[in-house]
Amino acid sequence: MSVSNPNSNNLMQVTLGDFALSRLPKRKGELLRAWDAADEYLLNTLVEQSLLHTGSRILIVNDSFGALAVALSRYRPQSLSDSWLCHAATKMNLQANTLEEQSVELFDSLNVPARQQAALDLILIKVPKTLALLEDELIRLAPLLTEKTQVIVAGMVKALPSSVWKMLERLWGPTTTSLAKKKAKLIFVKPEHQDSVGESPYPVCYSLEGTTHRICNHANVFSRDSLDIGTRLFLQHLPENIGDKVVVDLGCGNGVVGLIAAERNPQARLHFVDESFMAVASARENFSHNLGEERVVHFYVGDALSDFDKASADIILCNPPFHQGSTVGGQIARRMFQQSRQVLREGGELWVIGNRHLGYHKVLSKIFGNSEQIASNAKFVIMRAVVSASTR
Repeated sequence: MSVSNPNSNNLMQVTLGDFALSRLPKRKGELLRAWDAADEYLLNTLVEQSLLHTGSRILIVNDSFGALAVALSRYRPQSLSDSWLCHAATKMNLQANTLEEQSVELFDSLNVPARQQAALDLILIKVPKTLALLEDELIRLAPLLTEKTQVIVAGMVKALPSSVWKMLERLWGPTTTSLAKKKAKLIFVKPEHQDSVGESPYPVCYSLEGTTHRICNHANVFSRDSLDIGTRLFLQHLPENIGDKVVVDLGCGNGVVGLIAAERNPQARLHFVDESFMAVASARENFSHNLGEERVVHFYVGDALSDFDKASADIILCNPPFHQGSTVGGQIARRMFQQSRQVLREGGELWVIGNRHLGYHKVLSKIFGNSEQIASNAKFVIMRAVVSASTR
């Protein structure tokens, strides 16, 4: 297909055509592309090796912003991801290229295509940042394989340690690799072990220190094996005696911050939000298991605070990520802080935990006009910023 008036930074040119692609969340002056050289290498290889056929059942896994799904939309693929932003970007980019949204069927990481739909002909996997997620995906998808299923795993060389090969060979079968192109590589897998992969080790659970709570985490949840040291500090200093205020656990992960805030504030009204399906599922299950189902609590999978009304919350608790996939930077945290200022009522408070070197106090002071240190240790600092009438 052709795209009129393309921006050279958002135009992916491959054998299948030219496609305008954008990232989410959107940023002014975005310099990062919505695809990488591994996407290009994979798409061009599919054509070169004549692997695309009308009617084939194709599954795409971990397609960051929908680049693969958009380019392959004429074959009506299925796309599996743990990222709500991946789903939203896929829909957005299909629309931007005047392609039918229904041409790609989306599945979240805990809802894989059903076996009764017949085995898959072609599986295309982008290697995720978290190898535990890859392991969980390989185990969940194994029933959809046959010896005839074509499997290609793609990634940038820096994201393909030897552990990826070993995992693929242990769970699915022998591998061969391509030559590197533009620092990208492909791994071809011949399925042989799909009937003997066993049960997934996820979710994994641990006892939350100082409590009777048991915390369980799906594969793509941050610090899934134990309580991380930053959150440990945060839990020691969460606000108490706040009455029935509305509290949001922003970027909730497994929900342990909101869980303890709810326990210490029985009247508070809690909301949990994350863009990871596995994170929100973990948070929901942990709250239900440890505090019961009687209390009204809300869980959202979505783009941070985008779906919250202005001036609708009193306290936002946030341990922001400092990376999106393999891209490291402070843009995600900054956007969370900006959204928090809009969602908090006058007098509302944003509580943030972060590594000292990230300098969140400077960002908060710029956005809110103030920031206060609540607590710190050698590595982490807890900051609080308050919404005033002058920052509205």
